[in-house]
Amino acid sequence: MGETQKIMIAVVGVFVVGFLMVGASKQQTNEEKESASQIRTLVAMQEMANQKCPKLIQNKTGTQVYFPTKTDTDKKSYVTMEWVGEKDSNFKTASCTLLLSLGGVSKLVIDDQILIDKK
Repeated sequence: MGETQKIMIAVVGVFVVGFLMVGASKQQTNEEKESASQIRTLVAMQEMANQKCPKLIQNKTGTQVYFPTKTDTDKKSYVTMEWVGEKDSNFKTASCTLLLSLGGVSKLVIDDQILIDKK
């Protein structure tokens, strides 16, 4: 057997071992699947809240907000974002809660006034 044939067999062997390793690592346990699902849910809630809450606050106050100063979540069903107004803002504090079960904003509080309260 020549050197070239030995190298070709070694390369093919490396590819076969690589495919076997990738195939074996793709099997997930139920805990890993649940964890991945929880992460996807949290990301979806955060994304939805980041789209809807700043628009609502801007519509109600005329001030555009960007990054919340505080975020609270149970990582399953709700996310609450809070903003503190700056000197040139038309509000002092704003709080927006998004419930996943409603698929949208369930509570909006600006300067201690409840503007939206869905249950």
